[in-house]
Amino acid sequence: MDIQKMLKKYVPMTETAFYILLSLTEPRHGYGIVKHVEEITTSRLRLGSGTVYGTLTKMQKDGVIVVFADEQRKIVYEITDTGKQLIHEEIRRLKELHQNALTFEEDFQ
Repeated sequence: MDIQKMLKKYVPMTETAFYILLSLTEPRHGYGIVKHVEEITTSRLRLGSGTVYGTLTKMQKDGVIVVFADEQRKIVYEITDTGKQLIHEEIRRLKELHQNALTFEEDFQ
């Protein structure tokens, strides 16, 4: 799938997809992703295994991540270059959103 189609499909991202990709700064297994998301959101977001594995399956099918087995034969997920492009674009979008929120915040007080 070309990157423009992928951008339309994934951006804007769901919060689940965003945090899963954000967790893949290093290869992780599913439980490691769940724990990392919980940690970086200070337990605000607790992903269920069905949600995580459903999203990971979709991302793998779309070429956003790759899957392999580590030395202990655990399934490990790693972000691809396409996935990196998608998360980069989503971060850019969120920065714009944040800047606009700051700019207009006082108008709503």
